[in-house]
Amino acid sequence: MTNFTPLNDTASPVVFEEATTANGMKIAFATLNVPKALNALNLDMIRLLAPKLKEWEAQEDIALVVLKGEGEKAFCAGGDVVSLYKAMEKNDEKRYIETFFSEEYRLDFHIHCFEKPILLWGNGIIMGGGLGLMAGASHRVVTESSRIAMPEITIGLYPDVGGSFFLNKMPPGVGLFLGLTGASINASDAKLVGLADYILDVARYDELVSMLIETNFGKTVGLNHEKLAGVLQKLDNASATPPKSAVKPLLGELEKLASLSSFKSQVEFILSLDATDNKWLSRAQSSLKHGSPLSAVLISEQLKRTNGLTLKSCFMVELGLSVMCGKFGEFQEGVRALLIDKDNAPNWRFKSIDDVDTSTVEAFFAPQWSDDAHPLATM
Repeated sequence: MTNFTPLNDTASPVVFEEATTANGMKIAFATLNVPKALNALNLDMIRLLAPKLKEWEAQEDIALVVLKGEGEKAFCAGGDVVSLYKAMEKNDEKRYIETFFSEEYRLDFHIHCFEKPILLWGNGIIMGGGLGLMAGASHRVVTESSRIAMPEITIGLYPDVGGSFFLNKMPPGVGLFLGLTGASINASDAKLVGLADYILDVARYDELVSMLIETNFGKTVGLNHEKLAGVLQKLDNASATPPKSAVKPLLGELEKLASLSSFKSQVEFILSLDATDNKWLSRAQSSLKHGSPLSAVLISEQLKRTNGLTLKSCFMVELGLSVMCGKFGEFQEGVRALLIDKDNAPNWRFKSIDDVDTSTVEAFFAPQWSDDAHPLATM
């Protein structure tokens, strides 16, 4: 039985623990602990995680960090958009939204750059802000119950938390398709598109922890990465056959999508794909049809304008977009319809992608700060 040393209150929204390995090194555990809210990431959780990760990165006897969610339903179902909605309702959106997204993106960026191994246990629902935490981890594990999505088009937002970077790294057309449709993908899909590294049976978590405790981790970071990879690959090999990919059969079609010259033709192409006996594709098409037309246009522009940019530059662009989304009203209306009034009948300002004017789009991408004054300039 592994002995965990608690480092804070077990009722905290993020619980921190450490476990000592066979040779005296330690493994750090951070558990998102709001299961009733599907571990949705709020500002308090960000402010707990950010300094702790810095502390563990500097602590010599910490070999690796495990980041997971409490409960079986979700690692993290996204950011706490309800708190953002309340700020928008009070016309306090600029100060709160800028603060929330700035601190969230700094945390995500740190995970991408973290020197020591971070094992992300991606069980259950992983959406939006949860994917921001997952994408940058060095060793990303998904299970048979993992459901991953960036469904921001349904709430008048866009795939942020580094989506500009990782969606552009996917096979041709795939990132655009997933961004525009908010389609939910499984473990096999996640591995296919580069969002996961290993697929383990969810029942193997305790076995995984035991194996980690028995591993002779040292103080050489590179070797610890290799040792962790060896443990995970062994368990991956021993796990059951993963679920069938929904994305793989469409790779050829999505490559055609990427080659189309106009955004309107890309949308029409997605909606024209044969969804007969394919509920997954049918749901994806429905999300595009009923999502925010402004979001759809912004997503297309986002991926074009950030393609080839550094990770830091992508986050800097996204912060400007997120602050503008808070000001414009479409994000507020989307959250209202889905999560506040729950009428699922958003009154989008633009009724179709043809209605979205160029000046509005350019306003979203216009610089809001000088380079030196940008909130993420020192990231």
